[in-house]
Amino acid sequence: MIIKRFLVSLFVLIVVAGLYISTLISAPTPPAHQVFTGGEVLTMDPDNRVAEAVSVRDGLIESVGSSAEINALITDNTVVVDLAGRTLIPGFVDAHGHFPGSGQTAFTVDLNSPPIGDTESIPELLEKLRAFGEERSDGWLVGSNYDDTLLAEKRHPTRDDLDLVSSTRPIAVVHVSGHLMVVNSAALAELHIDETTPDPEGGHIVRDLTSADQRRPNGILEETATHHARDKTLDLSATDAWQMTQLATSEYLQYGVTTASAGGMPTAIASLLGPMSKYNQMPLRVALFPFFDEVGDGLLTGEVALDNFASSRVSVPRVKIIADGSIQGFTGYLSKPYHRPHKGDPDYRGYPAVPRDVLFEQVEGLYKQRVQVAIHGNGDASIQDALDAIEAAAAKYHWPEARPLIIHAQMSRKDQIERMAALGVTPSFFAAHTFFWGDRHAGIFMGPERAANMSPAKWAQDAGARFSSHMDTPVTPMRPLQAVWSPVERKTKTGVVLGPDQRIDRMSALRAVTIDAAWQVFMDDDIGSIEPGKVADLVVLSGSPLTAPDLRELLVDMTLIEGVTHFQRAVD
Repeated sequence: MIIKRFLVSLFVLIVVAGLYISTLISAPTPPAHQVFTGGEVLTMDPDNRVAEAVSVRDGLIESVGSSAEINALITDNTVVVDLAGRTLIPGFVDAHGHFPGSGQTAFTVDLNSPPIGDTESIPELLEKLRAFGEERSDGWLVGSNYDDTLLAEKRHPTRDDLDLVSSTRPIAVVHVSGHLMVVNSAALAELHIDETTPDPEGGHIVRDLTSADQRRPNGILEETATHHARDKTLDLSATDAWQMTQLATSEYLQYGVTTASAGGMPTAIASLLGPMSKYNQMPLRVALFPFFDEVGDGLLTGEVALDNFASSRVSVPRVKIIADGSIQGFTGYLSKPYHRPHKGDPDYRGYPAVPRDVLFEQVEGLYKQRVQVAIHGNGDASIQDALDAIEAAAAKYHWPEARPLIIHAQMSRKDQIERMAALGVTPSFFAAHTFFWGDRHAGIFMGPERAANMSPAKWAQDAGARFSSHMDTPVTPMRPLQAVWSPVERKTKTGVVLGPDQRIDRMSALRAVTIDAAWQVFMDDDIGSIEPGKVADLVVLSGSPLTAPDLRELLVDMTLIEGVTHFQRAVD
């Protein structure tokens, strides 16, 4: 768990600052009446109706129709937004991410490689760590989002590499997948990891096979072996935590996200989003998915309730179970071996993060308590275990409204997608994988045949399985229109169309980041579409996502939450 210093200091900061500010200003209020007219309105209603104008009263959508119909409602007191041919859509709903993780640059150095960052070798990585350490001289030195497959050396850094930066200060660099990290000798000592330390269940301490006994940890920690180190790196000061949240909020609003997902942020941090929301320091809606590892035992015994973490615009619709790891980290659990043998093992298939029998117990317990379940599953073997566990739990505790979720569902087979539809399981695809890792999935991880059907949105559409699309931020930057573009185009970084048969139409892809994403977190009665009675979470785009040559080039001109403008692009 995150150390008490963080909890106390941040809570005090939020409460004191919130109370002080709230005595000076109240929460922003929307105009009594505002009208958006003269453009294209993509409602995302059940009929995918396209309108011209919208009337909003006191932050609620009043009516949707033609410009003539809505203009007739205008009075001297109406605030009129002339769309001037632009497009109004529902606010984007982040189906899965790690809010406020995109603000981690408040306390880590960015080690991304192109096209996101510019780190291309281990010496460059070390130099960035060294420079950041001079700026931030206290505590653990942390780097984020390195990708071994994009480094010139085509390998992970090791403890010995990181020791070149410092052998006395703990250092950790987190893989872009978030499922493994590398630490230096000082960090291993602080974590009490040495030759005698056994692998934890569902994780792996990688060993230096050139050492005398082949037991010396080389610094690489996989899956559950990272947990203690993760807590160390997130032992934040109040200032760091506050800045992280503000940076993330600003980014999300700039790109039209009105509802964020905290599906994997440690509970000690994520649970403090409630007070920030309550005291008007964070306008976003947040769907928080606590880790089962952190809250599961309490939920199953009744000692903990999800509502304990909810406040204001922060809701807690379900609990997250991490059933396997990452394909690009070779920790995703597959039914058939990886395309390129991992560490020379032609039979290597990855491994589960949770044993099958334990997964069954966890899912059954959540069903019994009527707690919705979200299972992280990338490999098809992990997805199989998840579906088996859900089916068994549903048979014992009938619950048609459960809406269980498979997060990422990356290597789902066609038969598994059809089974999801039959069971009422909904996948949330990390669709942008096809762009960021598609070439390497085809050439390294999965091979061409399996890679062509990764993130299979068309199979889901054909099977009638409702699905969403996400960016898994901060694994990739929060760009909702990228999450739309990827399942439509399925282009890799090199321009190859990876699995053309899995492409879907633009309207379906837009629904996957609006109404269908809202449905997955039980918010579809309030947000996700532009319909009378729903709250006015709205985004004005610079052009039409139905006809734009490149969806990614559209700009967000305005972002509104409950009718209040929280972002407006400056226009020269």
